[in-house]
Amino acid sequence: MKRELKIILAAAFVILAASPCFAKTTKSKKSKNSVRVINVAHTVTNVPYDFLDENGNPDGFEIAVLKAVDELLPEYEFKFHGVSDEELLIGTESGKYQVGTKGAWITEERKKKFLIPNNPLAASVIGIAFRSENKNEITDLESFARFSGKLIPISPQSAQYSVIQEYNDAHKDNQIKLVPSDVFDIADSYLWVLEGRYDAYFVLKLSYEKNVLKENGPYHQFADKLAYVPYKGIPTWPLFNKKETELAAAYDKAVQQLKENGTISKLSQKYFGEDVFNFVTD
Repeated sequence: MKRELKIILAAAFVILAASPCFAKTTKSKKSKNSVRVINVAHTVTNVPYDFLDENGNPDGFEIAVLKAVDELLPEYEFKFHGVSDEELLIGTESGKYQVGTKGAWITEERKKKFLIPNNPLAASVIGIAFRSENKNEITDLESFARFSGKLIPISPQSAQYSVIQEYNDAHKDNQIKLVPSDVFDIADSYLWVLEGRYDAYFVLKLSYEKNVLKENGPYHQFADKLAYVPYKGIPTWPLFNKKETELAAAYDKAVQQLKENGTISKLSQKYFGEDVFNFVTD
């Protein structure tokens, strides 16, 4: 009896193994096991680029785009890790994380340490804050240069310094006074503009909105005395570990698809209230 039972069970297994359902399940498991986990490091307070929501979950424009990229790449599974700036850079360079995202601009130092893809992930809109009494005379960076070009000093270590350098290189006859600062951030920049010590402050649009335009901003009391005009959008990039050439190529292909189908534009509207890529010029 036991022998007959064994024969019956063996036959049942052969039939089951040959069935489409069994084959599908086996293939699914094999497919799942072949997926490579990609550890993505991100900053946690860089609103609206990369941050943790009220429940401690990763959120932000760059994270939303990378999640959309993940959906297009079945061979990868992205796992997000909220870390400090320092941990992100060190961990991505060492290979602990395959990708790091922090609203990063390209610098020569970053090119040496990381693999930079062809397609940016987001953009930072930057421009000048100045006294509203001059808004008829100052309408862009060129008119500011003609007005006085007297810009608050910028740290040579910051990416903003390079942007003004590039402007001056392209406008030899209409220069902005680029003075190096020995500190990265000047806390009294808006006050220095209002006092007339300088005529403009080169600052990110999001920072101006947060600090001046928002009702709870520390400089909101001066909102009617200050004005702002954008200069350009500076692309921000994910930083890939140097060895991740295949991953970076897959990312580029997916981002291009997301651009073409309108996903990135929709996500930008959601997180920024505008398409920040409209400010990016080649």
